[in-house]
Amino acid sequence: MASSTLTVEQVLALAPDASAAAAGRKLGAASHWTNPGRAAHALWGECRGSALYQVRVDLGDLSSKCSCPSRKLPCKHALGLLVLFAGGHLPEAPPPEWVTEWLERRAASSERKEKRKATLAEGAPPADPQAQSRRTSDRQERVSRGLEAMRAWMEDLVRMGFASLEPNTDTWSTQAARLVDAQAPGMASRVRRLAEIPGTGPGWPRRLLDALGRLALAAEAWGRRDTLPAPLQEDLRTLVGFSLREEEVEARGEQVHDTWTVLSHVQDDEERVRVQRTYLMGTTTGRIALVLQFAAGRATFTDSFLPGSAFDARCVFWPSAVPRRAKVLERRGEVHAWTGPLPALSIEDLGQRFAQELSQNPFQDSTPVLLGPVTPLRDAHAHWWLRDATGAAVRLGGANHWSLLALSGGQPLEVFGDWDGEHLWPLGARVGRILHPLKGVTS
Repeated sequence: MASSTLTVEQVLALAPDASAAAAGRKLGAASHWTNPGRAAHALWGECRGSALYQVRVDLGDLSSKCSCPSRKLPCKHALGLLVLFAGGHLPEAPPPEWVTEWLERRAASSERKEKRKATLAEGAPPADPQAQSRRTSDRQERVSRGLEAMRAWMEDLVRMGFASLEPNTDTWSTQAARLVDAQAPGMASRVRRLAEIPGTGPGWPRRLLDALGRLALAAEAWGRRDTLPAPLQEDLRTLVGFSLREEEVEARGEQVHDTWTVLSHVQDDEERVRVQRTYLMGTTTGRIALVLQFAAGRATFTDSFLPGSAFDARCVFWPSAVPRRAKVLERRGEVHAWTGPLPALSIEDLGQRFAQELSQNPFQDSTPVLLGPVTPLRDAHAHWWLRDATGAAVRLGGANHWSLLALSGGQPLEVFGDWDGEHLWPLGARVGRILHPLKGVTS
């Protein structure tokens, strides 16, 4: 990636938290480094701290390694090296041996994984179809009983009214636990989210009733799942909590080759695991892909992504009526900056797309979209909106939208976010074809 097109904001969007970002920015000065350099495929340098730490970054996927003991990934030293690179302060040089050895080990490890995957695919013993069918049938029966009990619980909630409901009480946690016991963890997660709605501002009873209606729709659909189209059955199974192994996805999913640009990259902690959500957009196809990765403890994510960058790759999508989740199967070439045009939607097109996707997958809560050109504004009631040249507008969700207004300078820009039918929750903004992550803008 050319350093002249890599911004400090893009680098700091990779930081696992605010303190790592601040420390990385501080270490982005040449005075902290000894023998830094760059080559076609890597960056490196030795950072002076309480010890001399060797830092290297693979430009192929932005993976990094540092000799420091930090549990954070990437660590502040790797972020500092990337900040130094963004400023154009890394001279070209032959990589030292400790960098070359690391790159060779990574290449060998990747080759071994591919061979092991191929060997397992060819030599794996056939599963016992009868036992597998029996286990599937037993689980489906447990899910059916659990969803029927959930329906009775929801009917009781509606009949008794919402006036006495309080957030995060045993009312919600007990029902969620019952769904976990029924092997429907996806539905349990939705019930836990219901617990956050009561008392959260004007209109919360309507929002709660709408969410309960979505759960009721899923429960009704589960009882008639055999009559649904195959892609919608996959969406329902995912909603309930069934998962596909990656080899199943690779065998059954749609594969798309394109140059993918990274629109958003966010990490969160959820139930003792770290979750990384990365949105990609195909620069030719306009397809949006959500790459979900999970890691526990000090485990690293398989793929690294830099907002605003692009890479040539083949992706495979999970089977769905509206395919969204994807996995990067094969990268080709290096990561590079993307400053070209992207297929943004108008506000009118946004409504049409959401309606079309809901007709295909009624279980869908939201859709990711690049909207523009639009201008952020704040009305007399302190509500935030995005308005286009025709006067059409959509309401912004979240808080602290002053950052978005500052980026726009009162002028139109492109905004990437998640549209739920009522609010657009911003995740990034393109100004002058440079992407600015909006981590922390939503709440």
